[in-house]
Amino acid sequence: MFQNIFRSFLVLLFLQISWVSFAQSVDELSDEDIQKFIQQAQESGMSEEQLAAAAAAKGFTPSDIIKFKERMTKLQSDKKSVGVKNSTRERTVDSTDIEASIRDSKRQIIDEKAETRRLKIFGLNIFNNQTLNFEPNLNIATPRNYVLGTNDELSIDITGYAYAHYDAKVNADGNIKIENLNPIFVAGQTLEQAKIKIVQRLKTLFGGLGSGGLSADVTLSKIRSIKVTVIGEAVFPGTYTVPSLATAFNVLYAAGGPTDIGSLRNIEVFRKGKKVKTLDLYDFLLRGDLTDDIGLIDQDVVLIPYVDKRVTINGAVRNPKIYELKSGDNLSTALAFAGGFNEMAYAKAIRIDRATDTEMKILTVQKDEFSKFLLYKGDIIAVDSLLERYENKVSVAGAIFRAGKYELEPNMTIIKLLAQAEGLKPEAFKERALLYRERPNADPELIPLNLAQILDGTGNDVILHKNDSLLIKSFEELREKRTIQLDGEINKPSVINFVDNLTVSDAIMLAGGFKDGANSSRIEIARRVKEDGGDADQNVQIIKIDISPTLGILEKDKNMVLQAFDRIYVRKMSQYELQKTVTISGEVNYPGPYTLNDKKERISDLIEKAGGTKGQADLGSAKFTRNGIQMGIDLKKAFSEKNSNQNLLLNPGDILDIPRRKETVSIIGHVYNPITVPYEPTLVLKDYLSLAGGTNDSAYVKKIYVKYGNGRLSKTKSFMGIKSFPKIENGSEIYVPVHKKQRWSAAERIAVSSSLVSIATIMVTIIRIF
Repeated sequence: MFQNIFRSFLVLLFLQISWVSFAQSVDELSDEDIQKFIQQAQESGMSEEQLAAAAAAKGFTPSDIIKFKERMTKLQSDKKSVGVKNSTRERTVDSTDIEASIRDSKRQIIDEKAETRRLKIFGLNIFNNQTLNFEPNLNIATPRNYVLGTNDELSIDITGYAYAHYDAKVNADGNIKIENLNPIFVAGQTLEQAKIKIVQRLKTLFGGLGSGGLSADVTLSKIRSIKVTVIGEAVFPGTYTVPSLATAFNVLYAAGGPTDIGSLRNIEVFRKGKKVKTLDLYDFLLRGDLTDDIGLIDQDVVLIPYVDKRVTINGAVRNPKIYELKSGDNLSTALAFAGGFNEMAYAKAIRIDRATDTEMKILTVQKDEFSKFLLYKGDIIAVDSLLERYENKVSVAGAIFRAGKYELEPNMTIIKLLAQAEGLKPEAFKERALLYRERPNADPELIPLNLAQILDGTGNDVILHKNDSLLIKSFEELREKRTIQLDGEINKPSVINFVDNLTVSDAIMLAGGFKDGANSSRIEIARRVKEDGGDADQNVQIIKIDISPTLGILEKDKNMVLQAFDRIYVRKMSQYELQKTVTISGEVNYPGPYTLNDKKERISDLIEKAGGTKGQADLGSAKFTRNGIQMGIDLKKAFSEKNSNQNLLLNPGDILDIPRRKETVSIIGHVYNPITVPYEPTLVLKDYLSLAGGTNDSAYVKKIYVKYGNGRLSKTKSFMGIKSFPKIENGSEIYVPVHKKQRWSAAERIAVSSSLVSIATIMVTIIRIF
């Protein structure tokens, strides 16, 4: 049963049933999908080998077929045996048979190494090409030479003043039956011959067929199937059931073509024990010629013999592969099979590696011997590429309009070469060019040339040699890149390229002009000192200049021409500053940002600018922030005593927030009832603690501290056992921290006890001694 199930799976592949759901991958199929395929393909007239070949021809990989078998094995593993109904008999397949079937199938599939070899052999890949289809065309008119046989079906139509239609099938005896007429024998006859015989017999029923009042039309309505066997070195040898219109190419494609050791050029077709055709697939592969393709009949045999002679062509040809040769094929023939030489091939001679009875040898075949040189089995043809060298080349590079390679003409000189390259560029450095030349032993040689003298005739022109290469540098390449650097009060401080006659005003304009606070009368130029000796301590010259602030062109600008590598720095006006602001918020009459008039403004000045404080302002709780950090200042003192150190000078970005008076005091931490109570000036710390129920057992009374509204802290102090508690102000927060008592662990208590016992023992011992 397993074989039939597998066969059914392949039938589905071959007939393209449910290909979309199959998704070209067995891994994507569920067990239900496999069972569905089995139900749809219980009846199969093709052998397992034929179906495997058909599946492979459709592009399904050998591994897909093996995976399907393994999936079937897994599904059937819970059954000891499975009964399978065959068309002729019943048989039982146990697990051993299934495993043997899997092994047999794996042997039928081409292994990876063989597949790699197939890719190197010319022509074999056509049988794996899914875009190429060699299936017979069943939608064409019946060929005139088509010979009728068993199971062909004819359609007979009588038309005219009467109409009749008959369907007649050729039976096993070769006859067809029409109404009460005697059987008409048509097997072995062409359709035209059969038509004449049928019409002649129908005249006994329809007299009008003789007089012309009626006409008869006989056509082939359904063609029969034939069995053709493919043997020899086929990928999937076996017997194939194909339409009677099938040709040898159709069957070869279904069989997967030749193996990697099968012939493509000597495929033989046998009919009734005699060879009727020898196919050479190269005619089709190279020229598209299907002349050799022969129509097949029932019981034909297609034999793919072993390949006899193959050669390998490597190197600079259009299609380097392994090619099959026939007797009499020469080197020119093999090169033609490979598409001939490519554009970079060395065509003067070809190397051939040939195997002898004992070792390898190399043969060199000259071009005029290609058509006469016969190749042997296993020859390896190597077509070399051209060398990267020229027989008549000179070149020029650098500051030239058309750099590149040029033909070396007889007596060609430097001047002629420069003329062909359309001359030197203006920036070319003519005083020294470099001519690279190969000596007779291929060692490089360098010859310096003065092109200025050669071009004006004061120097001798130089005759060029093969492979000479002239290099011409430009002035720019031979010096450090010249720049000007600009910094300071310029819109775009940058480095610009130096050009001759560049002035300071020009450079500043190129850098975006002056900033608003730039002082055009205080500009410094730092210039390199290009002297050897002199004052060793001075390596830079500082030049101070002033220019028009509008960057207009003035006469004095002509005296301010810059030199390469100058650095320009534009100073800022001494009194110029950007507007700087501070912010005040809270209980003032006019809160918001304020601009500092000068660098002497203080906190008290800012409060006055804001119109003073409101009646509910709490100066003692004011928060002063600088650079994101709160500073604990005494704003009362700062406001009342202008010369106090609490009255800080303002910095840009300072923020002063004066909150509204809270009139409360908060007691937080380890008290029995953390609470916020109204502020009472007559109460002290202990009084407020009492209002919160007093401190609890975990309170650390010695560490009680008070946090004031301005961020300052004041803690409990103790001197000679006398405690001094912090003063309580409006908006204060009293914090009672926890007293973390150190408790020894059991191990620590044991260790200390042991130490004490040891000390006591030692002391007793000492006392007894003395």
